[in-house]
Amino acid sequence: MPMPPETIEPEWPAPFGVRALITTRALGDVKDPGARVKLGALLPSPPVWLKQVHGVTVVDAAAVSQGALPESDASFTTEREVVCTVMAADCMPVMLAAADGSVVGAAHAGWRGLCAGVIEQTIERMRAPASDVIAYLGPAIGPRVYEVGEEVRDAFLARDRMSATAFVATRPGHWLLDLYCIARLRLAAVGVTRVHGGTHCTYSNPNLFFSFRRDKAMQRMAACIWRV
Repeated sequence: MPMPPETIEPEWPAPFGVRALITTRALGDVKDPGARVKLGALLPSPPVWLKQVHGVTVVDAAAVSQGALPESDASFTTEREVVCTVMAADCMPVMLAAADGSVVGAAHAGWRGLCAGVIEQTIERMRAPASDVIAYLGPAIGPRVYEVGEEVRDAFLARDRMSATAFVATRPGHWLLDLYCIARLRLAAVGVTRVHGGTHCTYSNPNLFFSFRRDKAMQRMAACIWRV
């Protein structure tokens, strides 16, 4: 059996001058020094890491001092060779790029951040017309296995009643949640119509991805996007 790749490239029509990659479990846990060395060799500059807290704060990656760890769940940049990076292992990494390649962004969208508007905040900070933005939804826990409680559904419906289409009842007080569906709804609501990805389930692909819910471990993959 062939070894799984250490990274995968998003399947999307990336604008000219925009590059992106997502690590797999074959590269290793990106919180570990060895995996970070391997990842760094694939990038034009060190990744801009974030202290992710499931919020909606978005930082300008080019303004982050080397070695700093801003409390944030998304970043953007207009500068070349600045690598916007988020970590995930069931939460959804969302990559964004203006169609002309002038600005890129990456967001960490677990259910809390997704519900609170981290994708919308990232697009706002990018300052590109939403109709010109292309999005890629990276590997996340899929709609056939992501069971959540009533409180999660209530939180989404309180913000947007259309979110009901992303939930399927399972047992009393529990629902299957489609993070990809929610992301597409949110993107469409702000005018982003070119949305790709949303096909990889971290939980169901143990050979390729870490999954916090499946493994009960803190190992993480990284999603990186930059301008060249």
